Amino acid sequence: MNKLIVTMLAIVVVIGAILTAVMVFTPKHSQDVEKIQTEIAEEEILDECTDEYEEMEYENTVKANTQEEKTSPNCSLTIKTYYPKCGHTKSEYTNLPQDFVNLSKEEIQEKYQDYEIQDFATNAIVIYQEKQGDCGEHYRVKDKNGTVTIYQVLEDGTEQEMETTGITTEYLPDTDKINMKNGIQVNGKQELNQLIEDFE
Repeated sequence: MNKLIVTMLAIVVVIGAILTAVMVFTPKHSQDVEKIQTEIAEEEILDECTDEYEEMEYENTVKANTQEEKTSPNCSLTIKTYYPKCGHTKSEYTNLPQDFVNLSKEEIQEKYQDYEIQDFATNAIVIYQEKQGDCGEHYRVKDKNGTVTIYQVLEDGTEQEMETTGITTEYLPDTDKINMKNGIQVNGKQELNQLIEDFE
């Protein structure tokens, strides 16, 4: 009889302990589950926000990249012309005409159909073409009656007097005097102007 009572009491104690444990630990477990669910929900919201931001950034980048570059009012224009016969390139620098402002590369190409666009930016354009013949900027500087005189060399090799400078050869170095008897060959206006400046 005593054994039966002890056994029954032991069973009651064990059941009581199990119930107490379940009651104590179950709420903590549900709180943990609830906390984890909240964290997951927050992460999902954060991910959605991040994805949305990245998508907006991508769209803005695509829009910026697809936006056509157009000429500005202060755009400069360089016209390069290459002459295969003499192998020289002439470059002319100017401002873009006002009616060519705010045009795309394709629209500029339509305006200069005989040229190739080598460089295109909103503030600077370079166009290029090849022309037959020579550049027309071949000169010979000679001594004519004691004065520095400029001759243009024509395509057939003949010389045509272009300008008498008014600079006397009397005070020039002997090497320059000797060179000018045969004629000093000069190509391009810039090189010609530099030579004349050196003589002055």
